[in-house]
Amino acid sequence: MKNLHNGEFFGQTNETLRFDGLTITDTEYTYPFVDWHYHENAYFTFLLQGNMKEGNKKEIYDCPAGTLLYHHWEDAHYNIKPDVFTRGFHLEVTENWFEKFQISKDSIEGSFNLKNPALKLLMYKIFRETKLNDSSFELSVHELLLNIFSELSDKVEHSDKKPGWVRKIDEILHENFTEKLNLTDLSKTIDIHPVHLSRDFQKHFHCSLGAYIRKLKINKSLTLLNTYPSLAEVALECGFADQSHFIRSFKENTGITPLQYKNLLKK
Repeated sequence: MKNLHNGEFFGQTNETLRFDGLTITDTEYTYPFVDWHYHENAYFTFLLQGNMKEGNKKEIYDCPAGTLLYHHWEDAHYNIKPDVFTRGFHLEVTENWFEKFQISKDSIEGSFNLKNPALKLLMYKIFRETKLNDSSFELSVHELLLNIFSELSDKVEHSDKKPGWVRKIDEILHENFTEKLNLTDLSKTIDIHPVHLSRDFQKHFHCSLGAYIRKLKINKSLTLLNTYPSLAEVALECGFADQSHFIRSFKENTGITPLQYKNLLKK
């Protein structure tokens, strides 16, 4: 089984950044099939464009644009890519980085398809920082990455302690966030009181119910901006009331406008 070293990925890597124990690559995937392999370091894959399928020892993921994966060091997997342009953004974390920030690299083991919209938005912001490449971008990347690992550690540590309604409401929101939802119907579906849902949602998701839904909409929009010709169409598909509402919410969650993000993808 092939072992890929620091900064090494299958495909055409068009940009590589290295600093303080991190290696960041922007890679076009050119192989239709990549056999079982593993990487010497832990890393994130953030799919910017296209789609692929990935399999590991536990499960198989369908990975459209916007997918965020985490791979523990030396965790074996394989990839299948259809005949479409597919591009991935990788953030590789060396053992030195874990030691520097006093994080155990074994606290999060295995491979994960990270569906939490807050984690995806943090990774979008890291991608944005690497493209802006101003004098403070390295500091910003470290800060954002530490936030990601904080969220991940909390997820692993408390996953067995959360009540059943938390997983159920998360599934419902992921499947229906483009529709008009109300608190009463959601509470009936998961069989808890609306006051209970309102009070405890923030505790488990670290934001309000409305903010979580908006994050899901923004994540979907980021995948559609590659292919949809107009912002109005993207706004409608993602469940926003209109284009101006979409643009305002997008900037609140990402720090830039939809058109600025499209321009970043071209860099």
